[in-house]
Amino acid sequence: MALPIALTMGDPAGIGPELTRRVWDNLKGSGRVFFWIGDPALLGADTPYREIQHPSEAVACFSDSLPVLPLSCPEPVYPGRPSPGNAVAVIESIRKAVHYTLEGDAGAVVTNPIAKHVLAASGFPHPGHTEFLAALCGASGQEIMMLACPELKVTLTSIHIPLKKAIDTLSVERIVAVTRVTAAALRRDFGLSQPRLAIAGLNPHAGENGMMGDEEKRIIRPAVEALRREGINVIGPMPPDTMFSAAARPRYDAAVCLYHDQGLIPVKTLDMAGGVNVTLGLPIIRTSPDHGTAFDIAVGPGETGQASISSLLSALAMAHDMALQRVVTDAQNL
Repeated sequence: MALPIALTMGDPAGIGPELTRRVWDNLKGSGRVFFWIGDPALLGADTPYREIQHPSEAVACFSDSLPVLPLSCPEPVYPGRPSPGNAVAVIESIRKAVHYTLEGDAGAVVTNPIAKHVLAASGFPHPGHTEFLAALCGASGQEIMMLACPELKVTLTSIHIPLKKAIDTLSVERIVAVTRVTAAALRRDFGLSQPRLAIAGLNPHAGENGMMGDEEKRIIRPAVEALRREGINVIGPMPPDTMFSAAARPRYDAAVCLYHDQGLIPVKTLDMAGGVNVTLGLPIIRTSPDHGTAFDIAVGPGETGQASISSLLSALAMAHDMALQRVVTDAQNL
């Protein structure tokens, strides 16, 4: 049985509180238990919730009540109007979720969306969620982004940097490191004993044998050869314009992409509503919905707006399944 999942508050002025309430209503009979670390006042008077003091209390009440580890917002919350004054509660929710998961009281962390500019205005020193999580886990610099949907999983050698910098900093070592972590995660958390990896090319037609760029010859192919020597099942460089087609995807279990949009465009095209952001390289499991705070459609406590619950549902389901698989894999490796 998986431990309950720790779900963070996210920005209280965004769609996170509404999605939390609606997702609990959807999952309450499923056995996929989570608890929310947030302000109960954001849920609405008609939401059945129970304040708990420890994650272990979540299982007993989940089918009847949303388990809430209470965390008050210091300032009034107005939908669609974020306040840096509430950043302390947003940050503390993330901190508590990581703490409980590192301590073995929660099976994974699922993060509701935050607004980076709001946290930055409060003096928050990290670029975003992922970097903060890595720092809390003592794994700064080791974090790797995976975007996943049923049809495709991709990991990225670079994330939120300009395209020119992503190309300039591409190296054999970085491709090898990201592919190693991806292969390890597919084995431990997704139950694939012999994962198959595909490395994307950088240039049109994967360089066309050097006619359209030499990065494939200088960087990508040496990385593929090094990975094969380590026993990792990898193919590439694959032409980026064809490797995500329905005919090509069955050849691999995950694709390693060389810049942000190369990986995110195909995932979001295939499953915009249900894509999940997974952070690899941490000692804990972390997933999140692949959307933002959506301040423009946020509603008040207890109200139902336009926001789709699909991505948060997928993030919770994936976190739960990964946590179960990790227990099984670790037991087999004892």
